[in-house]
Amino acid sequence: MRGENGLEVRKIAVLGAGLMGHGIAQVAAQVGKYEVSLRDVKQEFIDRGMDMIRNSLQKFLSKGVISEAEMNEVLARIHPTIDLKEAVSDADLIIEAVPENIELKKSVFSEVDSLAPPHAIIASNTSSISITELASATNRPEKVCGMHFFNPPQLMKLVEIIKGAKTSDETIQTVRQVAEKMGKETVLVKKDCPGFIVNRILIPALNEAVALVWEGIADKEDIDKAIKLGLNWPMGPLTLLDYIGLDTTLAIAEVLESEIDPKFHPCPLLRQMVRAKLLGRKTGKGFYDWTKK
Repeated sequence: MRGENGLEVRKIAVLGAGLMGHGIAQVAAQVGKYEVSLRDVKQEFIDRGMDMIRNSLQKFLSKGVISEAEMNEVLARIHPTIDLKEAVSDADLIIEAVPENIELKKSVFSEVDSLAPPHAIIASNTSSISITELASATNRPEKVCGMHFFNPPQLMKLVEIIKGAKTSDETIQTVRQVAEKMGKETVLVKKDCPGFIVNRILIPALNEAVALVWEGIADKEDIDKAIKLGLNWPMGPLTLLDYIGLDTTLAIAEVLESEIDPKFHPCPLLRQMVRAKLLGRKTGKGFYDWTKK
């Protein structure tokens, strides 16, 4: 089935029910009104993801954004499973949101390629891994692209669509239509380059904020206040680091450094804090103490 200039998408499979995956599945079902398979490797991960979706929908319900009937309709459109074949065998679009590990992602792409229908598009929600390399694990590189959502997908409007070396225009067009149906604004990254648009600009900015702390130039509260009030960011860079996770930020910085330019070299304090497991909210402490908040 063809839509305007792309494939008509009816069913979406989201792989990974974690931080990003559950949110992408929710938006696809809630705003896009798609039938969605949500797949993860363990039942407990699926259960946790579905709980997070219910909590999020409950918030929309309490604010009067959706009705109870709509909430139940959204939940009825999401089909949780631990069976990859069941999730992808009749999907038109598969969105991969598994952890940021290249070997893991490539093995998922290879397996999905063998189980998904020939017309299906496989998109990755990666924030830093090469789309061209992920596509090389499949026999359909023209049907592979990046579809990078921002956290939390339920609220953030942007999706970066990334063209791999062999991605077809039809694939880009289809994914753009799906993102727009999900209520998102899209930007096209024409060349497959690490960090895409947002992280290529954001990561060096966050790294500089860490350097200001490391060099003792200003207190963390003042750095955050300066950027919030001076650049109108909704939160300061050090608070944002605690939300993103210092380990995730370091991983992206290392990819930028090795693949683009040594100027992206991570600040020693960032590496030190990751070694000390001061990763931000997820471990309770980063630049700030989240155990009390």
